[in-house]
Amino acid sequence: MRRARSTAVLGMLLAGAIGVISSTQTWIDVTLDDGAQQTLAVPGAEALPVLTPLSLAALALGAALSIVGPVLRYVFGALGVLIAVFVGIGTAQILFATPVAATAATVTDATGISGTDAVASLVSNLSLTPWPAVTLLAQAVLAAAAVFTLVTGRRWASGASRKYRTGDEAGAETGRPHDAIDSWDDLSRGDDPTA
Repeated sequence: MRRARSTAVLGMLLAGAIGVISSTQTWIDVTLDDGAQQTLAVPGAEALPVLTPLSLAALALGAALSIVGPVLRYVFGALGVLIAVFVGIGTAQILFATPVAATAATVTDATGISGTDAVASLVSNLSLTPWPAVTLLAQAVLAAAAVFTLVTGRRWASGASRKYRTGDEAGAETGRPHDAIDSWDDLSRGDDPTA
């Protein structure tokens, strides 16, 4: 089940990376009705403030998923689903409703005017870039990877590979070669190991 583990890990890492990249990209172009028809670019991190931290969390889950045991696989899978749902709902609201509230921080920084109603009165046009749709797709990938982890995680190979096992573990699998070494030590001292 090494391929299953790799698929889940790559899915989480990909979704987290896309989320982090998306948080720095323009999600909404806002045109203000201020006489000059000023246009402001709203990045993903301001449109959806939880995007960056939760995307970083998804990256961390993906990286750690490659080394954790069976119990934590279920925990990480459940956390992955929660992150995907939370970010996905926020992204979908922006994608399908384009609320003025998503632009409030950027408009306030540019104009000094705060409050949802005051900001709404300044906004004459909102247009979305492709990034909210890309982010929503990434959350679908994250949800799929997390559910895949919950379904298949029990069957993944566990424990360290043979290369990294301790001497006792490796010896138990290969007929305890150190017993033969003990016999050679006995021979070098003149002892009869068969006695």
